[in-house]
Amino acid sequence: MKQRKALSAVVPCFNEAENMAELHERLSRACSDAVGSDYEIVYVNDGSRDATRDRILEIVRTDPHVIGINLSRNFGHQIAVTAGLEHAEGSRVLIIDADLQDPPELLKPMLEMMAAQQADVIYGQRTKRNGETAFKLATAAAFYRLFQKISDVDLPADVGDFRLISHRVVETLRQMPERQRFLRGMVAWVGFKQIAFPYERQGRFAGKTKYPLAKMLRFSIDALTGFSIAPLRLTTLLAAVSVLFALLMACYIAVGLITGAVVPGWASVLAAIVFFSGTQMLMLGIIGEYIGRLAIEAKHRPLYLVDSILRRGDVRPLAWSPEGASASG
Repeated sequence: MKQRKALSAVVPCFNEAENMAELHERLSRACSDAVGSDYEIVYVNDGSRDATRDRILEIVRTDPHVIGINLSRNFGHQIAVTAGLEHAEGSRVLIIDADLQDPPELLKPMLEMMAAQQADVIYGQRTKRNGETAFKLATAAAFYRLFQKISDVDLPADVGDFRLISHRVVETLRQMPERQRFLRGMVAWVGFKQIAFPYERQGRFAGKTKYPLAKMLRFSIDALTGFSIAPLRLTTLLAAVSVLFALLMACYIAVGLITGAVVPGWASVLAAIVFFSGTQMLMLGIIGEYIGRLAIEAKHRPLYLVDSILRRGDVRPLAWSPEGASASG
């Protein structure tokens, strides 16, 4: 049986060519300082449209500790991390983004905390977020508070995917097949002993954020619908409020007819139509989110497709053939 490495570092990369040289220098140094030569770094190229693929190829050619995974297209950050976890062979796995906002130098103290606490998860908890707008900070804070209120999963506030996890947590994640993935919530759901590691998050080393407002909103919806049915319960509450409102209107109209009072005409009718129509559309939208998730899960498509895997200086897998193409999920 092949012996596991002491450490794997999984790095999802999407249009991060400007960061790759600095990232690899700092991350490889941090891994070496922490565990000597018994480590691997798994770079997952998530369908980048810049020179990220070329940068990873250059690194693989010169560093035998590196594995490069090229996905067939852009599948998204959470899927790219999943692909890296499925190929990681270390007894402990560090998940870190390529933008250098999460310092690789924190790896050694995180490993020391994991050993001292006998924990399965050491998750980075941001005490400060440099280089981020007030709007992003406010919306992130609101999301975590909302998630904590409506979900049964105990997700700590101000955490991302930057974390160190044990092999048994990785194995558990590999058994979780959902397509709309929210990994920090999935790790929290797994349980075991999880310890916070406070740190100050830095600004991006280079490039632009890969999470604009639209992606942040989609990510939040996936998280909330993936770990809570509270939005569905909200539709029931809204339906009850609508029925109560309708009954009150009926009573008001009946009293007006009996007493001969003038019942307001088009304005009240229009207000009622708008109210009920809006409520129904909201309920249908919430229900549609859950039905859409069921439809996606029912297709059982692979989570991702691998175009090529580069390891230990061997670049031959780049010569693609139909027989060599692979899938996972």
